[in-house]
Amino acid sequence: MDSIHLSPRLKAVADFVPLNARLADIGSDHAYLPVNLLLNDKISHAIVGEVAKGPLDNAHHELKKRHLLAHADVRLANGLAAINETDNVDTVTIAGMGGILISNILNAGKKQEKTFKTLVLQPNTDEQIVRRWLAAQDYQIIAETIVQEESHFYEIIAAVVGEQQQQLSDLDLIFGPYLRVEKTATFVAKWQKESDRITLIFDQLKAAGKSDTDAYRQWQLRYNQIQAVIS
Repeated sequence: MDSIHLSPRLKAVADFVPLNARLADIGSDHAYLPVNLLLNDKISHAIVGEVAKGPLDNAHHELKKRHLLAHADVRLANGLAAINETDNVDTVTIAGMGGILISNILNAGKKQEKTFKTLVLQPNTDEQIVRRWLAAQDYQIIAETIVQEESHFYEIIAAVVGEQQQQLSDLDLIFGPYLRVEKTATFVAKWQKESDRITLIFDQLKAAGKSDTDAYRQWQLRYNQIQAVIS
């Protein structure tokens, strides 16, 4: 992968970025995403935020190599602190982090009174925590997709500022309000893999004589929930 040929995960994130956006990519590492968007004339400007110097240097090198330093700012900062009011950023992307960390970054930005029209988020884990945060902060989820890279599954969530709280059910939070309806082959494969993992847990609990326990019953509820969604 490079800035010309994005991975399926980053390509899916790029596809959700609005045309002519002023973008801030937080935790950008090599800046492959903003560089790709700039090269394809999809965004007008990019802020590249990194919390560590090594990844920041990687991003600067990539932008310089592609002759794009005039169209981007590279900043060493924690989360959304990389964005100034005068940047006029309307779209923020955060990809490749856990859902709890993404929510913490967004919470810290909220305390600084930083709100952005569009968020494109790709949590590696705890997607339901991200969706719960979006709903609580009156963001409306407008699109979702799921991609597979080798044995890993990645969900991408696009949301915009709304006027009221989006009502999401427990199933929406866990499986995604769009993903569980669209029910693509990749979505089914992800949750079938989780079902298979739970089946192994059943076997372990039974072998330990714990089939009549609260833990077993909780796993059974989760298994039944998954089967109901993917069937």
